[in-house]
Amino acid sequence: MPNQTPAAFQTNAKNGVVWETCRLLADTRLTHGFSTRRGGVSRGAQASLNLDHKQDTNENVRQNHLRLAAALGYDAHRLVSTHQVHKDEVRVARPEDEGLVLAGPTPYECDALITNVPGRPLICYSADCIPILLWAEDVAAVAAVHAGWRGTAADIAAKCVQKLAAVYRADPRHIKAAIGPGIGACCFSTHSDVPEALWAAFGSSVSPCIAPDPAEDGKFRVDLKLVNSLRLQAADVPAANIAISPECTCCLPDKYWSHRYTQGKRGGQAAVIMLK
Repeated sequence: MPNQTPAAFQTNAKNGVVWETCRLLADTRLTHGFSTRRGGVSRGAQASLNLDHKQDTNENVRQNHLRLAAALGYDAHRLVSTHQVHKDEVRVARPEDEGLVLAGPTPYECDALITNVPGRPLICYSADCIPILLWAEDVAAVAAVHAGWRGTAADIAAKCVQKLAAVYRADPRHIKAAIGPGIGACCFSTHSDVPEALWAAFGSSVSPCIAPDPAEDGKFRVDLKLVNSLRLQAADVPAANIAISPECTCCLPDKYWSHRYTQGKRGGQAAVIMLK
């Protein structure tokens, strides 16, 4: 079974920046982290370590990226970023992509990035969607994946595993996955469109992740973290190689931004991974 205990993740802090790390990815060959909303320069609804350009100034977001990079120990000017559109595009990070995010949103669209280049950090963003970091230990390659419900239904987690195998010849049995903080089944109450999309894509295999909402007739509670874990396992990643953060972004609005909790008036946190 995947590890879904608080002990699977730990909280870190440096110079006011607070982030989570996964013990499964605790290795001297890696730098990684899941940011929180603490430690930045943004104000108002974006206070304070906002990494989302949509409702903030480019300069605030740039300063926040620099702060996060300094805390985790990577070069923000080499950072490769996603411009997320809730689809299944997996992009191989390119030299010309490095540092673009410091000037504003990136000019390409993708919801996952992969690389085998040391010193090239990858980042994806979330504010209820599920961030996933992958480490193909056997071939020294990494990935950052943004999985909202649409991306989850498009099987982006499994497709990223397949891309690591196709591009770098990674063996999925040696991939480790950290599924970070995101909205939990406790708070993700939805109409039938989400479960119907998941059932259409994956059949009854995802039924354990979907339950009637006890508080609202005709609605459902969906566990997107568990769906992504099952899809990683379907792509031959062992369950023992998967860790799931128990933290729900909607339950912890003082620590994370939640699109649902704030009704869209929010900043965004991120997940970062880099080969040293």
